[in-house]
Amino acid sequence: MKWLLLAAALALAATFVRPTWTVDRPRFEHVVVLDVTQSMNVQDEVFGGQTMSRLDAAKGALRQAVEALPCGSKVGWAIFTEYRAYLLFTPVEVCAHRAELRSSLARIDSRMAWSGNSEVAKGLHSAIGIARQLPGTPSLVFVTDGHEAPPLDPNQRPAFDDKPGEVAGVIVGVGALKPSPIPKRDALGQPLGFWAADDVAQTNPHQPNRDLGGRDEVPAASLGATRGSEHLSSQREGYLRLLAGENGLAYASLRGDGLAAALRAPALSRPVQTDVDLRNALAALALVLLLAQ
Repeated sequence: MKWLLLAAALALAATFVRPTWTVDRPRFEHVVVLDVTQSMNVQDEVFGGQTMSRLDAAKGALRQAVEALPCGSKVGWAIFTEYRAYLLFTPVEVCAHRAELRSSLARIDSRMAWSGNSEVAKGLHSAIGIARQLPGTPSLVFVTDGHEAPPLDPNQRPAFDDKPGEVAGVIVGVGALKPSPIPKRDALGQPLGFWAADDVAQTNPHQPNRDLGGRDEVPAASLGATRGSEHLSSQREGYLRLLAGENGLAYASLRGDGLAAALRAPALSRPVQTDVDLRNALAALALVLLLAQ
């Protein structure tokens, strides 16, 4: 049994040189774009057993989802308002910058919006452009309720020349499917009641003058817009699925573990070489050899 003792001693001695083994492990790199337009203030989402605004629920789900990502993954924040996305900071490693990610996410709110418009399709393509230009082309996570304001005519949708699938990613739909009033707030975020039908555009008077780009006709119901009811808002799930399909993206719902699963989707993972510390395994081997004497 001397050879068992010798083998145990060698295993223990090896732990002092900090041996490692390089393996490929899945890691993720995302740019997360949060819709901060007014419809995201509708209180029809549930998170942690409480009813809250779409934006607050999305932030809560994002906080949990990001903390569940493996170390070595990277996440950056961006916001969407009016017709474009705005990058707050490029993706950073989630474990080393956990505190910074938490605090910056907590400070994102609807006061950051600089316009009352919410041109979702344009904002999505702006976000795709941001992800495409970043080093390594991170995947895109676009979180929105899909409410276009002013509403789109299904036969006059803006056209883009992006290549579908050029940027991988997912559109995350937020909000209930039943319409609810949209809260009205002042520049400081103080409540002013709700938007009425006469307060918002029920059609888009400027769109007929825009370049239509030969966009194929789609059913009006797929956009979720209803003339006379644009002061009410629901998640435009059909429209978001349409946008996702047109741009080579996946669709997921915020509810349940949809967001967490979307951020860990195998299709968005990247193999990264990681050094695995072997000291614990060697110490366990030494103990087994000693017990086997």
